[in-house]
Amino acid sequence: MNLFRSAHVLGLLSALAVGVAAVGPVWGPIAMAADAAAVWPAKPIRAVLPVPPGGVIDNTMRVVAEHLSSRLGQQLVIENHPGANGAIGAQLVANAQPDGYTLLAAVDGTMMVSLNPKLFPNATVSTLRDLVPVTKLGDFGLVLVAHPSLKVRTLAQFIALGRQSGATYGFGTSGIGSTTHLAGEMLAQRTGIHLIHVPYKGGGQAMADVLGGQIPLVMTTVPTAQQFVKSGRLYGLAVASLARSAGLPEVGTYAENGVPDFNTPGWVGIFMPIATPKPIVDRMQQEFAAVLALPAVRAQYAEIGMEASGLASAPFTQEIRVGSERWAEVVARGKIDLQ
Repeated sequence: MNLFRSAHVLGLLSALAVGVAAVGPVWGPIAMAADAAAVWPAKPIRAVLPVPPGGVIDNTMRVVAEHLSSRLGQQLVIENHPGANGAIGAQLVANAQPDGYTLLAAVDGTMMVSLNPKLFPNATVSTLRDLVPVTKLGDFGLVLVAHPSLKVRTLAQFIALGRQSGATYGFGTSGIGSTTHLAGEMLAQRTGIHLIHVPYKGGGQAMADVLGGQIPLVMTTVPTAQQFVKSGRLYGLAVASLARSAGLPEVGTYAENGVPDFNTPGWVGIFMPIATPKPIVDRMQQEFAAVLALPAVRAQYAEIGMEASGLASAPFTQEIRVGSERWAEVVARGKIDLQ
């Protein structure tokens, strides 16, 4: 009888061991992720910016970098990897180890357009397949600016000139498939004026050429154009938002210039490799949100035409999906080649 009981107990123990082994692969990665998050960060964090130095992404990140480093106890190392409208930097991050030590700071054009499989079917990186949205740093408006030689000071005046003359006007942007590119295409679709896209490898180069008079127009971000409009070196024709921008309050909206419902806000967001443990993603979002809530940071953002956000991952992901669909419609309607 005792032998029977012993055998029965041993059988139960064996079955339990088999069960534990069976579920091991399920809870093992969860435990490993929790362990990784518990000690993270244990070394400096690499922040990849897929643009040249300067411009809205660079300025936005440098405002928060020191504060974030202080909160995390590790340095945030900023690296610029420009090219292919942000795709080079995004590819670098998508291929990085998903250990919480590499992140991407990018604008909406890069994430919603250039890496959208509906718009770029041959792209090697797809935003929501290969990267996880962590948080939105802030929102900014787009503005159409003109060289003074164009002799128009508002969008309404430019539309009238374009319709009267029937001429074609070049507009510079930060690159093919950027939000600024598609906003210009949408303007042409909505007004019937003839615009030809002049892509650059970055917004800074486009601004240099419009300042020098090589091109008459640039579609750019409010933070990028702000200082030149305020100094009178360029004319701000209209901001592509529902309300006037705090960064350029003197410039009217598209609706004020006879083009209603023209709202193409931009944003700068943070992304990490798709397999990054959720506890690390959540911690990163919380730390960014805390930094973005600081009065000093919000004031600095306001000075460069940014509105601080800190949006959580889930609503940020949904915003990306909605924006991608909107621009896909613009591309389809205009039969625009983004390759």
